[in-house]
Amino acid sequence: MSNVNLSINSTIKLNDGNEIPRLGFGVYEMSGSEAYDSVMIALEQGYRLIDTAAWYGNERECSKAVLDFCSNTGTPRSSIFYTTKLQSNKGSVATKRAIEASLKKCAGLGYIDLYLVHSPLGGPQKRKESWESILEAKEAGNIRSVGVSNYGVDHLTEMIASGYELPVVNQVDLHPFMTRDAIVELCRESNIALQAWAPLVRGERFQHPTILELAHHHSKTPAQILIRYSLQSGFIPLPKSTHRDRIIANKDVFDFELSDEEMKRLHALDEYLVTDWDVTEVE
Repeated sequence: MSNVNLSINSTIKLNDGNEIPRLGFGVYEMSGSEAYDSVMIALEQGYRLIDTAAWYGNERECSKAVLDFCSNTGTPRSSIFYTTKLQSNKGSVATKRAIEASLKKCAGLGYIDLYLVHSPLGGPQKRKESWESILEAKEAGNIRSVGVSNYGVDHLTEMIASGYELPVVNQVDLHPFMTRDAIVELCRESNIALQAWAPLVRGERFQHPTILELAHHHSKTPAQILIRYSLQSGFIPLPKSTHRDRIIANKDVFDFELSDEEMKRLHALDEYLVTDWDVTEVE
């Protein structure tokens, strides 16, 4: 897949017609103040996709950073893509309350660009009820796009069979050491975009010989090689950092391209490496 013309301003059109930036910024495991400061740096550096979650406990600070950045720079709110997530599948009433809570925390934004179901945990019936409530919130205009996270083949097949509106995104752990080929294939067949959380493998493979060789060859860091792999795979990577220099470096990935052979070498590194959790095969 050639992506030589990619830039930090590049977007993908989702299956509902909305557009999402090709590169995002994640805030997992950041405190409120860390999230605010990091999101501000990311926005100043040109990132336009911010990915938070109720589970992270920093929705309020992330949305405030977006609002302050827009106010300080004159940037339209509509140019920032704000994502958050439903923490648990606990049924219709609980989902509606969770959506209301997230909307209150980002009240100044006016709406949520993308709302994801954080995981398939809860079972088929609770997943169904949660999805129905999320679709109702979308119909009401509180949410622009809807998606899922950590869904495996069986969960996605369940959604396809239901006849309901399909998710625009499935956000999963994707990188050369966890390629998830079956999930990727089904999402592509169903026009569901793939977001990669932990595209940097949480730093666990920065010293892998292949990563180091390619980093040296392209005069890039291991992190930049991994982000470029994600972009050229057609994924939307969500690198995270609280360090200004790394936030800046992680976007410096648009001035080189991995060859087809290099992409194949990286893809062949798959070892089903779980860097955090894996719920893609729960019932």
